[in-house]
Amino acid sequence: MRLRNEIGRAQRSERIKTVFMANVSHALRTPLNAIITDSQKLLDNEESDPKKLKAMMTTINQNGKQLLYFISQLLELSSFDSNMATFTLIEVNLAELIASYRREAQRDAGANVQVVVRSPLSPHAKGMVDTNLMYQLMTHLLHNALAHTQEGTITIDYDYADNGLKIEVIDTGDGEPQDFKSNFSTLIQGNDSLALFNQRSGLGLSICKSIVEGLHGTIDLKSEKGKGTHVTVWIPCKMRDMKKGLVR
Repeated sequence: MRLRNEIGRAQRSERIKTVFMANVSHALRTPLNAIITDSQKLLDNEESDPKKLKAMMTTINQNGKQLLYFISQLLELSSFDSNMATFTLIEVNLAELIASYRREAQRDAGANVQVVVRSPLSPHAKGMVDTNLMYQLMTHLLHNALAHTQEGTITIDYDYADNGLKIEVIDTGDGEPQDFKSNFSTLIQGNDSLALFNQRSGLGLSICKSIVEGLHGTIDLKSEKGKGTHVTVWIPCKMRDMKKGLVR
């Protein structure tokens, strides 16, 4: 039975790796093709219209930035695999910390998207967190929500639960496709650290998974096409001054 389970785990890991590599190849190939195509036209002097020339240079610039962002995510993901043995915990005011993430997300959101925070905890509640990892975690969670929400609401809920901090990011966007949900669930349940790629949000959720695992927490994703996505994160956290009763 143990051998069968090990074989099944290895096969599942290999399938995820195959899908991941195919998606990474596509993610790299698509902007590279656009860059090569338009740069070749410029080299061959195929266009003389200033507007078309500007459009081609804009395409090259945007796709170059997309490549840089994706490669940065790959490097970030690999760094978590090797550097998660230690982290630095400091006491922070949770309301102020979460509010800073909300402000940053609202600044990046479209005019038709509202980012709100809800919590039953006191505004004076404090928790022991690694602020650098928390910033990276929340940045990727909110970037994923923003990537899928053109209008509506992104809600950040946080609370004390099971001797830890529970954070939920809920959006009313277009949701994740079913195959992404299934693969993400498989990834969460597995013991490996393979990453999953999503075309619009990149490797953000995989990076979140690596961070949460490094903090000995859990992450869960629920999504419905056309209705939105609900990501729940729990991490162990010592907290105080948590008197409940206030909802903002």
